[in-house]
Amino acid sequence: MSYTNESMATIAQQSTDLRMATFRLARRIRAQRVDEGLSDAQMAALGVVYRHGTQTLSSLAEHERVSAPSMNRTVNCLEESGYVARIVDEADRRKTNISLTDAGRDIVRATLSKRDEWLTTRLRELSKEDRAVLARAAELMGGLATT
Repeated sequence: MSYTNESMATIAQQSTDLRMATFRLARRIRAQRVDEGLSDAQMAALGVVYRHGTQTLSSLAEHERVSAPSMNRTVNCLEESGYVARIVDEADRRKTNISLTDAGRDIVRATLSKRDEWLTTRLRELSKEDRAVLARAAELMGGLATT
């Protein structure tokens, strides 16, 4: 398929608009958290352990695409807050695993609930047609994210 210069400019503008709208929405959703003292990085680390289970520090750092020392600082803060625990690996006692405590699970669940509630409230303000457009957009964006 060939594009004219004008259509390429239109696609480029749509790309910018989509990126900015996605960024603003994600920022508003991330702001909905139960513990206001947690940073985005800390919430992200909690989310990884919640979704994927116990992690080593290096696997957690790799998943979040940060250095191991940076993730260590994040985990230290989470551990001090009582949200994660470091557990010596039974198979390899040199390794330490990071797992959620009950308080960590509770804070993730409560934050997810708060975020869903916030977004649900905003979606209720839209027409049925606009919600259908956003549902289709969510499908398309999910596909874009996997390519």
